[in-house]
Amino acid sequence: MALLGMIQKVTDRLGLAQPSSVIGNNNAQITQLLALANEEGEELASRYCWSALQISHTFTIALSASQGAVNGTVVTNSDFDYYINDTFWNRTTSLPILGPTDAVEWQTLQAFPVTGPYQQHRFQGKNLYLDPVPTSADTGAFEYYSTHWCEDSGATGQSSWAADDDVGRLDENLMILGIRWRWKKAKGLDYAQDYDTYEQRLNDAMARDGGKRILNLESRNRDYRQAGVVIPIGSWTPT
Repeated sequence: MALLGMIQKVTDRLGLAQPSSVIGNNNAQITQLLALANEEGEELASRYCWSALQISHTFTIALSASQGAVNGTVVTNSDFDYYINDTFWNRTTSLPILGPTDAVEWQTLQAFPVTGPYQQHRFQGKNLYLDPVPTSADTGAFEYYSTHWCEDSGATGQSSWAADDDVGRLDENLMILGIRWRWKKAKGLDYAQDYDTYEQRLNDAMARDGGKRILNLESRNRDYRQAGVVIPIGSWTPT
């Protein structure tokens, strides 16, 4: 559902005149609804680690301790929000890049340089650092959460609505509910029931997002990818 369709649904539910456009519309009500739609997108993105905003990223490791600014140099889309722990690997060597280290660990590494197969990383300021200093331009890979909670008609990510045909990367029906209660709150109207409905739908969406691992209380391990002889599940006859 595009931005225009979302705002039209909101106006229908609020008893307001349905707009034919949102971006560039000078009507005060529509301008406010656009601002609330951006507020809802930003707040909804920050409420949970949504699978739709998880990005798998690769880059060429620079031959220096500093890999440059995370937003702009390492992540060229400039949509880096925050890093997902334990996802940093050197794809060339198939070795993990450990960390992120804290200030104490990092300064210890600088005072007592260690050479070895495993590198460590640190996010300091706006930059990404590796230790020991890389000696080959390998491929690094990690996952992060994106700030781009909506996108244009060409699927280019954005952190705010910019055109009537922009679409959300998050649940647009949930966004509609969010915009509705935010509008009522801004107008000084009773929004308690709308807010409760929104929160219930939000909790349901968070519980279902991305699928969940099975919590196994049995003694046997359900991971069928363990090393060793693999016996397929099903009917089989030993030979």
